[in-house]
Amino acid sequence: MTTVGLTRPGTVTMRALRLTTWGEPPTPTRIERPVPHGDEVLVRTEAVGLCHSDLHVVDKGAGTLPYRLPFTLGHEVAGQVAVLGPEADGVTVGERVVLYGPWGCGTCDRCAAGMDNYCDRRHTLTWHGAGLGRDGGMAEYVLVPSARYLVPIGDLPADQAAPLTDAGLTSYHAVAGLRSVLGKGATTVVIGVGGLGHLAVQILRATTPSRVLAVDIREEALTLAYRCGAHFGALLRADTGHELRAQSGGVGPDAVLDFAGTTESLELAASVLRPGGALTLVGSGGGHLTVRKPGALPQGFRLSLPFWGTRPELAEVIALARSGAIRVETEQFPLSTALDVFERLRQGRVRGRAVLVPD
Repeated sequence: MTTVGLTRPGTVTMRALRLTTWGEPPTPTRIERPVPHGDEVLVRTEAVGLCHSDLHVVDKGAGTLPYRLPFTLGHEVAGQVAVLGPEADGVTVGERVVLYGPWGCGTCDRCAAGMDNYCDRRHTLTWHGAGLGRDGGMAEYVLVPSARYLVPIGDLPADQAAPLTDAGLTSYHAVAGLRSVLGKGATTVVIGVGGLGHLAVQILRATTPSRVLAVDIREEALTLAYRCGAHFGALLRADTGHELRAQSGGVGPDAVLDFAGTTESLELAASVLRPGGALTLVGSGGGHLTVRKPGALPQGFRLSLPFWGTRPELAEVIALARSGAIRVETEQFPLSTALDVFERLRQGRVRGRAVLVPD
């Protein structure tokens, strides 16, 4: 059921899915369509991805996040430039774009370099980006603070482009941090072949010479991994570590990308890495790994906790997709069914990435 938000008489309204109460399902409503001022750009939404980060936000208790309610959800957004603010430049009306989702302070050195994901003032902000404290793309239109957050997509289909802004960008950024150790003869393990992991497999194949081994708890996920180019797949079980070592010449993989983040996945990663190996933790499964010296971790063990990616990297991801090197496995749903799709995602009944499109 759609509820009506507070609007002024005579204003143009639009549908939006907004978080209004912490710990409660989001609310379908109608709100005023934004009017861009200054450098702002109004984008008409063509598609918006739905991921577990949205579930994490919706499920948070009051005071856990710095965000101010209410706000429109949706941080994976593709659309078309509709209206430019009077001082906006860099894009044209009608141009098809994706949103770079992590919005920082806009003035620190990191933001100036296109690294809003690592904004120096992030701890002082009341938002993390579009759909994360600021109004996002689960609406007919989304207001973007500046054209610098927009990346052209040309004729790339919107349902492919939208998930690339997080699922694709986060995976690409994670792989980029490992390229120095993923030369000829290297082996990489991808744990969790879901919305991000299936793209990581493709990005590894497209940008490194590494042999790629995939691990998941679902047979269908391994089928997807093979379709994405994985050289080997294994179900997560007691003897998986032995299989992974055997598949990496007996010495263990050079790197593990963990998109699950459970205690079981972290323990598997630490147990199989070769000396000097790198573990990149992307998943937010709530797992724990004890780091101490001396301890059970391999000598030279390196750990990284990448967050999202940079604006230049998003342009590189879009270029990869337009070249045909990567493709997102998606399921499309009308925006009006978003609440049902949230539950499908919560129950693990989404193949690849869920994408909402305007009705």
